[in-house]
Amino acid sequence: MDDGSCGHSNYDYLAEVGEGAYGKVYKAREIAGKQRLVAVKKLNLPGDPESGIPAFMVREVALLRKIEYFNHPNIVKLFDVSACVRNQSLDLTLVFEYIDQDLTSYISCTKNELSRENIKDVMRQLLKGLDFLHSNMLVHRDLKPDNILVSSRGEVKIADFGLARIYTYHIALTPCVVTLWYRAPEVLLHSGYMSSVDVWSAGCIFAELFLLRPLFRGFTEAQQLKKIFEVIGLPSEEDWPKESPIRYSSTWGPAGMARPGTQLLPSLGMQENNLLFECLTFKPSNRISACRALTHPFLAEF
Repeated sequence: MDDGSCGHSNYDYLAEVGEGAYGKVYKAREIAGKQRLVAVKKLNLPGDPESGIPAFMVREVALLRKIEYFNHPNIVKLFDVSACVRNQSLDLTLVFEYIDQDLTSYISCTKNELSRENIKDVMRQLLKGLDFLHSNMLVHRDLKPDNILVSSRGEVKIADFGLARIYTYHIALTPCVVTLWYRAPEVLLHSGYMSSVDVWSAGCIFAELFLLRPLFRGFTEAQQLKKIFEVIGLPSEEDWPKESPIRYSSTWGPAGMARPGTQLLPSLGMQENNLLFECLTFKPSNRISACRALTHPFLAEF
């Protein structure tokens, strides 16, 4: 198929497998060398090419190059990057290892339920990837099933670093990060945040592996907050972020935060319920880290 690339292509494009705001993703095969299957992400930016590559794309490539050196098994591998000008627009091409499916497809293909050991394996790999990112001062900021890849061999890899950032303690950045259903309360409250936003998202994904559907399905930020507080309870006014422009109100949800040991989901056993509770803790500084989550009894016994 015609990939619309400029200049000589090193890949045989087999199928279009995804489309985003700035371009498309193709399944392709290397023409020479190892002839590996790859995922080619082609981004097209109309306008004046002399203005250069947008900052968010430079950031994604720079972060991928930074983490590529470590070759972590739970982070998608970047093989190649190229840029060129075509028809007064800028084309940027990223070539990644090809992974069979994302976690959304993996969950949707499940007929009844995922086994406890299967869930444990997925979460352990996901948290290992997160721990690696956070140890290297990176916060993903858009962790969701669509951005987690699962190979036919059961390898779990974090992908799509378009919103990722190098962080310092308590980042004050745009609140327009993380897909709504996986967005932490501090982001919804337009408060400062840190790497714990990724752990909240991982907690939402953890619940989804049991439920086979998203845990919090709001369609506005206010509705999303209410759905969260229906499950974890309403925090005290003292724990409400002081810098948040959204005012504290008892109408947000049932009074009283859930305490350790509270059954957040009726189908969960004691250990998995406790880990979910630790991931979905309202106050970011009290939320479990990816590193500590890996030593949690539910995962440590794996």
